[in-house]
Amino acid sequence: MTQETIRNPVEWTWERLGEAAAGVASVGRAIGHMEDLRAREAPLVRRIGVADLGEAIAAGFRDFGAFRTDVFALCIIYPILGCVLARAAVNLNMLPMLFPLASGFVLVGPVASIGLLEMSRQRERGAQPSWREAFGPLRSPAIAAIAALGFLLTVIYFAWLYAAQGIYDATLGPQPPASVAQFAADVAGSSAGWTMIAMGCAVGACFAAVVLAIAAISFPLLLDRDVPLHTAVATSMRAVWRNPGVMTLWGLIVAGSLLAGTLPAFVGLIVVMPVLGHSTWHLYRRLVV
Repeated sequence: MTQETIRNPVEWTWERLGEAAAGVASVGRAIGHMEDLRAREAPLVRRIGVADLGEAIAAGFRDFGAFRTDVFALCIIYPILGCVLARAAVNLNMLPMLFPLASGFVLVGPVASIGLLEMSRQRERGAQPSWREAFGPLRSPAIAAIAALGFLLTVIYFAWLYAAQGIYDATLGPQPPASVAQFAADVAGSSAGWTMIAMGCAVGACFAAVVLAIAAISFPLLLDRDVPLHTAVATSMRAVWRNPGVMTLWGLIVAGSLLAGTLPAFVGLIVVMPVLGHSTWHLYRRLVV
């Protein structure tokens, strides 16, 4: 039987002070590490051309060919998730949100490509990784920054859905459509429908431009180098700023490919997602010194 004793208050206080001192020292070391990271020179950004973009995409296809079986196993989740979301939209009488849900893959695509980036990174180093190495970023020192940026992109995705719902309410809504046929007729055959399309494309392009700026190469940079999140985002923005034409073309390729990948029944994402993910790694290697 354990006997409980009343401890000496002085001893108890001394131990608590020791723990507090250790905690302060730990925080101090963390802050010092952050300051060291901030003091490092920011990565240099190259100017690239359309030929570099083409080479990055070609390298992405080569990686896809090398990892074909593994990426099929890894990326089968995307069409499944897309079909679940589409079915939910129809069943929950949210038919007008079907296109925003599908097009929103452009906004969260960088998050979904993290494992593919790691596979390309390992292959570049001479390894032959399998789909299991796609979970390597979970053990990365940058996992907190990766998670924070992923959370931000998720917030942007839901902000887009909220904006899309507002656009529908202001044009064809706020009442839900009576049927799929009626909704299609209203969209294609009325001025309100065309206004909804124009407003949706304009607002969606703004959301996509923000994501392109802050996340075009942030995730591969975080995986590749020991840099804080704000440096990764700033470098991504500088890459877009220094290469506006090429990066705009890249954004259009990403958006068009992801939208095409949603047809039929999101199956195309099994190919589109890995190719874009691998290509992003090679684009990063051409952009950042």
